[in-house]
Amino acid sequence: MAILQRSEAVIALILLTAMVVIGLINPAFWNLDNLFGLVKSNVVIGIMALGVLLVLLSGGIDVSFPAFAAAALYLTIKAMLATGYQGVVGPFVLATLIGLAFGAINALFVHRFKMIPLIVTLGTGSMVRGFLLGVVGTSMININMMPPALIDFAKTDLVTMTQPDGSQYGLTAMVLVYGAVALLIHLLLRYTIIGRSIYAVGGDAEAARRVGFNLRTTMLVVYCTAGALAGFAGLLHSSMIWLANPRDFVGLELDVIAAVVLGGASIFGGRGSVLGTILGVFMLVMVKNSLIIMKVDTTWQRVVVGVIVIVATAATVWRDRKRRA
Repeated sequence: MAILQRSEAVIALILLTAMVVIGLINPAFWNLDNLFGLVKSNVVIGIMALGVLLVLLSGGIDVSFPAFAAAALYLTIKAMLATGYQGVVGPFVLATLIGLAFGAINALFVHRFKMIPLIVTLGTGSMVRGFLLGVVGTSMININMMPPALIDFAKTDLVTMTQPDGSQYGLTAMVLVYGAVALLIHLLLRYTIIGRSIYAVGGDAEAARRVGFNLRTTMLVVYCTAGALAGFAGLLHSSMIWLANPRDFVGLELDVIAAVVLGGASIFGGRGSVLGTILGVFMLVMVKNSLIIMKVDTTWQRVVVGVIVIVATAATVWRDRKRRA
């Protein structure tokens, strides 16, 4: 079938098959509270994954975004507590700008000094994390200190259901925020010159330069957007869990990169889509969620994620070689 030639269709088919198998193994998977929780778990990692998608499409890689997210959320909430500010829009703008500024540093080193993206982002992530813990502080800000406006914003539900025991659960409205961000990135990639340049640079940077694409602008947009989305997602995460932890997101880069590659993005650049990334994020979160339901030890969960990275990367290499042939 022609539709199965698209990687997104194949991923969707695998996802549906996995859901059926997991549901047969553990019927609790189909409980609405579990499904709503699964969707909620997609929001933060999904927004970060959209930023990483841009970096991978451009032929780079980013492992600094977890540190940027932690710094943005912690600095923003510290600023809110110091000033007594109780709004919602201002803090999210600030967190986004903090992440964008860090992303600009990545872009500077990658483009201006022609440094390897992995080395650059390892360095900037380490510096930001070290500065945050060494200078700003290490203490967690718990629910008693968290700005109520942020908590109330993230508590908003689209649908609310009641359990037999009287407890309530719902489908978070933050999924709309995730959807809006995904739509914006999709429109950027599909209908703008900068979107075409991202794919072109990832395919062949020198060829892209020769046909007139501005590599400096492209790198700036890619890394600044990735940083901005990390900062935004960091504060959203803090609002949703009612806690600000400067040590948050340690090790998350593996999960996010795995989700993006699982969604069909090439680790070598030039291939990938927003829809594929959304499906990849859902599949990864679903697998981890199912392992938790089946009481699989956390250590083995990391093994599974590592296997997913290797298999997904091998599949993209095989796909790219087949297409070139």
